[in-house]
Amino acid sequence: SKAHQSAPKLFDELSIAAMRRVQEFNSQEIANTVWAYARAKHSCPLLFDKIAQCALPRLSEFYAQAISNTVWAYSKANHSSPALFDAVAKISQDRAHEFNPQNIANIVWAYSKAGHSSPALFDKLAEVSLTHIDRFTSQNVANIVLAYSKAGHSSPILFEKFAKYIASRGHEFNSQELVNTLHAYAMV
Repeated sequence: SKAHQSAPKLFDELSIAAMRRVQEFNSQEIANTVWAYARAKHSCPLLFDKIAQCALPRLSEFYAQAISNTVWAYSKANHSSPALFDAVAKISQDRAHEFNPQNIANIVWAYSKAGHSSPALFDKLAEVSLTHIDRFTSQNVANIVLAYSKAGHSSPILFEKFAKYIASRGHEFNSQELVNTLHAYAMV
């Protein structure tokens, strides 16, 4: 991000090159490209539109992290792409068992931040989360409960199981995670 501050023209030039060659990108390259622009806070709507158009028919090629990083980047960049989010929701439901806790946290955060409702996706990710709660970090838990809360998506069983996790591992939460968790449970 600091390098970007001194090189906005570089990001502009690279976006032109990327738009010309995006069809050649594999799923990781697609995800890494939108992630880099979002992380650098460099707006490039034409690139994001072109990448969404290219990614849509190829989502089955994306591995779990590429899926989660892609929707994370679109949300972080405040770039709306309803068709992409709808397609990712469908494929993510079918492949939810492939997602690790960080992938789940990124996806629900992205949908919550984008204001893109997908109740079936949230239900499926809650179901998968329940099968391996012991693998979640305090940050995963805080981000997931906050995302569900902000999205207005009720998942009583997930919140109940996470409450038990929090009760036994609350000492692991940093101040931001504590505040986010408290906010989420206050809103439920």
